[in-house]
Amino acid sequence: MSDNYNNEYLPVAPLRIISMTNCSALGKEIDEIISKTRKEAHGNNEVLSSLSDYILDSYLANYHMDMLYTGERQAVIEESVRGTDLFIICDVANHSTEYDNNGKSFTKSPDEHFQDLKRIISACHGSTNRINVIMPYLYQGRFNNRKNLESLDCAIALQDLIGMGISNLITFDAHEPRIQNSIPIQGIDNFPTSYQFLESIINGNEGLVFDKEKLIIASPDVGGMGKVVFYSSIIGVDMGMFYIRKDYSKKLNGENPIVGIEFLGSDINGKDVIIVDDIIDSGNTIIKTAKELKNRGAGKVIIAATYGLFTNGLDAFDKAYEDGVFNRIYTTNLTYVTDELRQKAYYRTVDMGKQLAELIMAFNLDCPFNNLTDHSEQIRKLLGKS
Repeated sequence: MSDNYNNEYLPVAPLRIISMTNCSALGKEIDEIISKTRKEAHGNNEVLSSLSDYILDSYLANYHMDMLYTGERQAVIEESVRGTDLFIICDVANHSTEYDNNGKSFTKSPDEHFQDLKRIISACHGSTNRINVIMPYLYQGRFNNRKNLESLDCAIALQDLIGMGISNLITFDAHEPRIQNSIPIQGIDNFPTSYQFLESIINGNEGLVFDKEKLIIASPDVGGMGKVVFYSSIIGVDMGMFYIRKDYSKKLNGENPIVGIEFLGSDINGKDVIIVDDIIDSGNTIIKTAKELKNRGAGKVIIAATYGLFTNGLDAFDKAYEDGVFNRIYTTNLTYVTDELRQKAYYRTVDMGKQLAELIMAFNLDCPFNNLTDHSEQIRKLLGKS
């Protein structure tokens, strides 16, 4: 944001950020970027620099959780957030947060992370000027529709947050963006990660040639086709999709077992492939997809997924990499990334800290941010097409 641009927009209120313990590293990175950006870009701006609390060394507000032996908890904000524009950052998919109760150690589930978020909102409510929630991995976002007598957990969660008075809910690559129909008046702000992924892949020196004869973008299933259509259109290459046939008469480990995979698309033989998806859960589907691509003569196989959960561990990925099934995996740091994964030769992190910092600054100024919602022009420049 230029200095002149910011003269048109003043902050809604002094900025404060609560980074929950499930995403403290990301929160610290965002805080440092915002502080550095404001000092360098606006330190000489008489209007902005004169505003109380606009340029600070840190915008983080601390909190802690008091817990009874029964397991009941309450949030305690350790400093005043009165009159502030508060952003709460939450990673409900973090599986590393532990607590002790009744002499046993437990790992916090997404349900517990979400309840802690509501506790923090409750503790701040009535004091702040505005409360904004940044939840990159949308809580229960894969339970987005009802076929039989099933709970609509994500819809209920969104209604809970809006009912608590939050002003904005920010997420990235929502599994089903239409879930915001459950809160039609408020809605959610769903941001893409496409530019950051392509930038990371290009800077990763993967040796890919972004040409129709050399590259194809593939989706492991129907659900990822929206992202694949965008990537293939903006890059100018062909796309493909795998149709997964499942046995819906039974479930194995909570999932319908895969009985066959069919590819819908142009010839893959000799082409490099980028597999695009929003989530790597157990990894079974993505590994099967990569194997099918290799069986069809694909060259390099790059996996790009916004959220790398790896709920079944890394052994299957280690073996697939050793067998030459794929060349690289890219996921963002919007959810918890284990140290073990970071050390893998096949893994690269797509850092979203700068994007989040820019979003927070734009929201705080309540100004337009078209370049953050549509990456088309940035990608064209990145690929040298404009």
